[in-house]
Amino acid sequence: MATETLQPVPMLDFSRQYAAIREEVLAAIEQVCDSQQFILGPPVASFESAAAQACGVPHAIGCASGTDALWLSLAAANIGPGDVVITTPFSFFASVSAILRCEAQPLLADIDPLTFNLSPQAVENVITSNPGAKIKAVMPVHLYGQCADWDSFRELQQRYGFLLIEDAAQAFGAEWRNQPAGSLGDLAAFSFYPTKNLSAFGDAGLVTTDSAEFEEHARVLRAHGMRRRYYHDEVGWNSRLDSLQAAVLEVKLRYLPQWNEQRRQIASGYNELFTKTGLASSDVDSGIVLPFVDARATHVFHQYVIRAPRRDQLRQYLADRRIGTEIYYPLPLHLQTSLAKLGYNSGDFPSSERAANEVLALPIFPELRRDEQETVVEAIRAFYS
Repeated sequence: MATETLQPVPMLDFSRQYAAIREEVLAAIEQVCDSQQFILGPPVASFESAAAQACGVPHAIGCASGTDALWLSLAAANIGPGDVVITTPFSFFASVSAILRCEAQPLLADIDPLTFNLSPQAVENVITSNPGAKIKAVMPVHLYGQCADWDSFRELQQRYGFLLIEDAAQAFGAEWRNQPAGSLGDLAAFSFYPTKNLSAFGDAGLVTTDSAEFEEHARVLRAHGMRRRYYHDEVGWNSRLDSLQAAVLEVKLRYLPQWNEQRRQIASGYNELFTKTGLASSDVDSGIVLPFVDARATHVFHQYVIRAPRRDQLRQYLADRRIGTEIYYPLPLHLQTSLAKLGYNSGDFPSSERAANEVLALPIFPELRRDEQETVVEAIRAFYS
């Protein structure tokens, strides 16, 4: 295929999914409109029940966004001033900002260069290097849709006695040893931002837990700290899930296993195509490094992320040919201007910094066609030829 004839390939196309479920979604929205109950209410309770069942937990608490879900998870566990939470510098900003919102102290640990997830060994190094720190929780991120090494984090939890909170924003439907994300830690936070595998028609989030105490506290905090209407036992926040989003999410949840399986098939297709071109390599200095999948994990490929030599030039080349890509994430959190007060410097987390310079997310969504994948890979082959 000549590169001059390549057709555009979007990074994501919402319209294809919507076309397939349009009538069901509109019917669910119409029911909410007819009920005139727009905040919390029966649709939210129904979605929470379905989501809890999907995650294998007794409790799910809907909220306004994935960012709020992270804050609610921390705050429901009474994490606050004087407490320390360890997380990754290679994630979306909310992973750290939620900790700061609780007035707790974030400590960062580097990533595993294969999975891009928080490294358990790096976490243990942080713990042993900070003997006086009141480490209340560790918050691994299931980045790109693959669960962090939960076997190792459970061992660390047993050894050091902290809470485990899953930042599962990108991982609804992912599993670790056949156990769903959302049921691995003491609490978990999900995002339903429109780009996610399970996506709302706006912002929405969810907290899951097997603790009745944490569940009750999260429900109070999401509604201004009220247990009774207009009686505020503590200062909470307005983070209620609206009924329209819940209704849309419950429709989509029924299709999610199928959509996640399609994502895995697309990822397999990319692997096959890159291998055929001879571009696939175990080292970014000599080719494209394909996503690593831990044999213990069931990956849902929220993103298909390669390591690419001359990443920025490749991305511009693809953009010139109207092929969508994205960089998650171009600047690690410890180097963000707004987080300079954390006291970290360039070179502190070399695996995260190297990933930020090399990663490139390619188009992936359940409706992506095989010919579109071929177009993407052909364009990348042409760039390196």
